Amino acid sequence: MGLRTSTTTKLLDAADELFFTRGVAATPIDAVLERAGVSAATMYRGFPGKDALVAAALDRRHDDWLAVWDDAVTAAPTPRAALLSVFDALDAFRARPEGARWCAFLGTAAEYAEPPSSIAEALHRETATYLERLTGLAGAAGARDPDALSRQLLLVVSGDLAMRLRDPQATSRTARDIAGVLVDGATRGT
Repeated sequence: MGLRTSTTTKLLDAADELFFTRGVAATPIDAVLERAGVSAATMYRGFPGKDALVAAALDRRHDDWLAVWDDAVTAAPTPRAALLSVFDALDAFRARPEGARWCAFLGTAAEYAEPPSSIAEALHRETATYLERLTGLAGAAGARDPDALSRQLLLVVSGDLAMRLRDPQATSRTARDIAGVLVDGATRGT
């Protein structure tokens, strides 16, 4: 028997809040259950363990992030702006109540030398989505080598997210400027 939608939401809300601000390893499952107001027996009806709950919270965060990024792409007036809109989306996502001080995916990946398969799949899906979307947007913007540009931009995105640990009030302005130089170099003469 599965969980009610409201119970799943409570668990994922608590998991997101605690795992992605305190850390996965530093947060016992009991803390998540207490915050959610759910018993262990109830949680185990929907999630076989902590790893599955972490993966589900990452998957939900991934879907929420994509919706914010989609809005930024849609609002972009040009293909170049659509490609750079990932930085607008990072700032918009961070401004949301559930936006963490930095990336939940990078934080989770940093906690594991070898993540359990469910978490590894969620981390891989997030990276693959970035590369796929950035490659498509780079192609639409006229990049000579969209795949190479997407990898360069993902590195800038990752660095921008990591810098938020050093300056929690920082925006993506500097990263966007650096990315703009990469985009202009990759599209010049096309």
